[in-house]
Amino acid sequence: MSTVESSGTRSAPDAARAAFEQVYSRPPGWTCRAPGRVNLMGGHVDYNDGLVLPAAIDLEIAVAFTAREDSRLRVYSTQFDEWVEFDTRDLTPGSISGWAAYPAGVAWAMAQSGLPLRGLDAALAGNLPIGVGLSSSAAVEVGFAVALRRSSDLDLTAMELAKVGLKAENDYVGVRCGIMDQLTSACAQAGHAILLDCRSYEIKQIPIPPGLRLVMMCTGIQRELSSSDFNTRRTECEQAAQRLAAIDEDIRSLRDVTPERLHTLLRHLPPPLDRRARHVVGEIERVRLAAQALEQGETERFGELMFASHRSSRVDYQVSIDQLDTLVELAQQGPGGLGARLTGAGFGGCTVNLVGASLADDFRGFVSEGYEALYGEPPQAFVSDAAPGASLEKVGA
Repeated sequence: MSTVESSGTRSAPDAARAAFEQVYSRPPGWTCRAPGRVNLMGGHVDYNDGLVLPAAIDLEIAVAFTAREDSRLRVYSTQFDEWVEFDTRDLTPGSISGWAAYPAGVAWAMAQSGLPLRGLDAALAGNLPIGVGLSSSAAVEVGFAVALRRSSDLDLTAMELAKVGLKAENDYVGVRCGIMDQLTSACAQAGHAILLDCRSYEIKQIPIPPGLRLVMMCTGIQRELSSSDFNTRRTECEQAAQRLAAIDEDIRSLRDVTPERLHTLLRHLPPPLDRRARHVVGEIERVRLAAQALEQGETERFGELMFASHRSSRVDYQVSIDQLDTLVELAQQGPGGLGARLTGAGFGGCTVNLVGASLADDFRGFVSEGYEALYGEPPQAFVSDAAPGASLEKVGA
């Protein structure tokens, strides 16, 4: 088996299909794609049973594959130029690491649920950058969940695929995230954001008003969630909820604290738990208001809430860095910019900006020039519409 040449400007499915043909010397049976996402509002509240407002983007990963008759998975990654091969019956958490932990985790999660799995020969490609806060890991998880569903003839809904991806991330990879990323990659609709209740898993597709684009500006600073303060933040939220539950048994998580009660309850929380609770409770309320603003076409109000969200993420949740703050400050001055905030977990990565479509290129140029003047390198920038969720295509159909 050989390695493959650079995919150049080909789409992710085309690049995956070409890689498959080169390394396996035959065409694949299927290709599937799964998009990355931005979180327009609702930072770090998904694992607090809160409300979030993400949208899929047109940066994605793709898996070209053919089913096997046995239980082995062979996967080639074009981005890492590496192979992995394993048997789905032999997987345990930690047995496979690096990029391959994500397809392995999906297979493990399905096997843990008692699903009968057939293996795959697969090639993985994508134009979704890694480690910048656009949820490349969830896209890989959803992509392989779609592929294994097809190869094993499983009757699983998009929501069930998202739950498989979540179990893989939480219990195999070891990142204690919520379901937002996987669900967005699996369930998004083109031109819409998803209002997701992370407790009930109820979703509502909310149209994004025409004439707006999503602009992602990347700091160039990658972060690894499993080695960052991400899990620490989740533990702090759980500790805050436990302290408040001792006062009010109806409080199961910070989702159950209303903005009206927050002020009187904060005195029961020591630093920094008080600040973590203030962010989470305030952010859930901002999501409610932002969804209403989006539905009513109040884009300026929506943008104000994005800026407020970033301030809370920086001051109370302490997940921003100087480079992210600079990008948000520049966005406030940029032509056509309506709102900006860090997207993803923070600690690096990128911002998401809501921008008038006619000025998206001018906005990107303005922010890039200002950032480069301060840090010596321009930020990597992407412009996208809200994209559809994962899909499957038979090769040659």
